[in-house]
Amino acid sequence: MHRVRVRLATRMAALGAARIGVVATAVGIVGAWAFVAAAAPEATDVALHLARAIRFETISFEDPAAFRGEPFEALFDELERMYPRTHARLSLERVGGYTLVFEWPGRDAALEPALFMSHTDVVPVEPDARSTWTHPPFAGTIADGRVWGRGAIDVKVGVILWLEAVEALLAEGFVPERTLYLVFGHDEETGGAQGALQVARRMAERGTRLAFVFDEGGGIFEGHPLLPDRTVASVVTAEKAYYTVELTAPGRSGHSSMPPRSTAIGRLARAIHRVEEHPMPARLCEPMRELLTAVAPYQPFGRRLAFSHLGLAGGLVEQGMLADPVGASLVRTTVAATLVSGGVKQNVLPESARATLNVRLLPGDTPEDVLAHLERVIDDPEIAIEGRSWGVPPRAASVSGEGYRLAVDAVHAVYPDMPVLPGLVPGATDSRHFAEVAREIYRFVPSRIPIEDASGAHGRDERIAVEGLGDSAAIAIGLMRRAGSRPALVADEARGS
Repeated sequence: MHRVRVRLATRMAALGAARIGVVATAVGIVGAWAFVAAAAPEATDVALHLARAIRFETISFEDPAAFRGEPFEALFDELERMYPRTHARLSLERVGGYTLVFEWPGRDAALEPALFMSHTDVVPVEPDARSTWTHPPFAGTIADGRVWGRGAIDVKVGVILWLEAVEALLAEGFVPERTLYLVFGHDEETGGAQGALQVARRMAERGTRLAFVFDEGGGIFEGHPLLPDRTVASVVTAEKAYYTVELTAPGRSGHSSMPPRSTAIGRLARAIHRVEEHPMPARLCEPMRELLTAVAPYQPFGRRLAFSHLGLAGGLVEQGMLADPVGASLVRTTVAATLVSGGVKQNVLPESARATLNVRLLPGDTPEDVLAHLERVIDDPEIAIEGRSWGVPPRAASVSGEGYRLAVDAVHAVYPDMPVLPGLVPGATDSRHFAEVAREIYRFVPSRIPIEDASGAHGRDERIAVEGLGDSAAIAIGLMRRAGSRPALVADEARGS
C-alpha cells in the first residue's frame, strides 16, 4: 500500500487517514489552504524512468566538435513517451538546440514565476574506465536496490523528479496560480553558455522576473559533514563562483643537455608550490554562519556552544573546518592546479610552460582579490597571471525567503522531524546565470542520497537508492504545488518594497 503524504492546516488524525502513498494538494485561497488528495508515483516507477533516461549518452565534452546531438534527441523522445501529459499541456521551447524550456502558465499573470532546473548532460566516462564499473555506466541497470549509471546523481534524477511532479499535478487537475518554468540545460557540465545562459538572457529581454529558482546542489543526504549520523535536507542558499587563472612561465629554448639554472617548467613548478603552500585566508561567510546556527541544536554541548556564539568562537570553528578538504572548501576560496603543459620533445627545453588554476570563490571574495593574492605569493614578476571569470554568482538567498519556507514545508510534509539546513555548495551550477532575473536562488533537488553513494557523482559507479525515490517524488510534487499555489508578492508591489 502507498503511504499517505498529507499535511493539513488542521490535524487529520481524527479522520483516521491511512498512510497510503498519497500527497496532499494545497491550493491557496485568499491566503488559506484547501487540500485534495493526489496519488504520488511509486519508487519503483520513478526508478524505471530514471534508468531509461540514463541509457542515453548525453555527454558534454570540453571540445565542442565532439558534441553529439543524437543521444539528446533520443532522450527527449523518451521523456515525451514517459511524460505525455507534460508534453501535451505545457509549452516547450528549445534554446541552443538542446536545452528544454517548459512553461506552465499560471492563472495570475501579476505573480512572479518560479523556475525548477536540472540538466540532461553528463560528464564523460573514459573508455578504459568503463570496464571498471560494477554495471556499465550507460546501461541504466537496476540492481541491489539502486539505479546505476552516469546521471543517477548528477543530475538526470532532477529532470525525472521535476517531470514526475508536473505529470502528477496535471493528473489531479492542478492549475498553478503563478507561471512555472522547467529548464533542463544541455551543457551545464561545460559552463552552460549555450543553454541556461541563453535562457536567462531571453527572460531578461522579455522582462521576466522570477520569484525564486530551484536547481541542483542540495538535496536529502543520509549523512552531512556536520551531522554524519543524521539524514538532513540541505536547501543550499549560496554557491562559490567559478574562476580560471592561467599561469605562464617564460623559458629559453635549447638542448636539454645544457640546461640553464632555471627552466620554464621548473619556474612554473615553484609557482604552483607557492600557491599550494599559501592558500587564501579562511573566514566564515554569511551562508556558513547561517548553516552553523541552524545545525547548532543537533550538536554535542561543546560544538553547540561554539556554533551558537560565532562572534566569540568563530576563529576556533574556522580552524576546525580547515582540518579536512570538504570543510576547508566551505571557509576559504580554493585554488587548485588542474592542467599543466610545456615542452614538445624530451630533449628540447621549452620556451614556456603553462598551468591552469581552478578557483572557487567564497562569497565576498572577488577575482581581483585572487589575482592580488597570487601575485603576492608567487612573487615572480616574469610569470604572467591572467584570469578568466565564468560569471559572478548570485547573492546568497535568504533563509526567510518564500522559496526557502516552501522547501521546508515540502520536506516536513514527508519527513516531519528531518533537520532542514541552509548552506554553501563549493561547485557552480547553471542557476548562477539567472542572478539578474531571479530574486532568490536555492539549490535543492529532493533526491535522497546515502553518504556512501555521494562520491559517484563524476566518479565510478554513480548510483542512487531506489527506496528513497518515492519520497523524493512526493517532496518534488509538494514543493511544486506549493510554489504554484501560495500567493506570492505581486510584481509591482515587490519592486516598490
